[in-house]
Amino acid sequence: MNRLATVSIFFLVIGVSVILTASGISAQERFIDNKDGTVTDTMLNVMWAKNDNLGDIDWRQAEKWVRYTFPYTLSVTYPNWRLPTLDELKTLYNSKASYKGYETDCGQNVKIFSIFELSCGWVWASEVKFISARLFNFHRGYSYTDRVSKYKAYRVLAVRNLD
Repeated sequence: MNRLATVSIFFLVIGVSVILTASGISAQERFIDNKDGTVTDTMLNVMWAKNDNLGDIDWRQAEKWVRYTFPYTLSVTYPNWRLPTLDELKTLYNSKASYKGYETDCGQNVKIFSIFELSCGWVWASEVKFISARLFNFHRGYSYTDRVSKYKAYRVLAVRNLD
């Protein structure tokens, strides 16, 4: 993705977040459980996997999993699954002080909206540069970079555009 597109997505996410916060939209209004392993995100106009891949995965494996494995786990066929951008992942972090989150299978407490079920709190993003890629930490609410070959406790959450 080129720099202009990245900047545009960033400002779109920020703008939509501000508008929805001001309008008082709730998580129940933003997310629609499609009852087929997917969740529609009306704020970003995307569809998310409801669950992550349920195991340790490196970035290259994650990219293949969202394209070639995940689609066949669903009872309904949807095209064009991909890794989410870092900005998209950030919008799933529930920063409300009153929200305590939940404990994942790996023992980490995460603050992702409860409609999603993570098995651990570190999720790969699509941004990659040489031997490193971006991740979002749903335990602490920040992003960082790690080697694409690292896999311990890292997960992937598939997403697709609805356009």
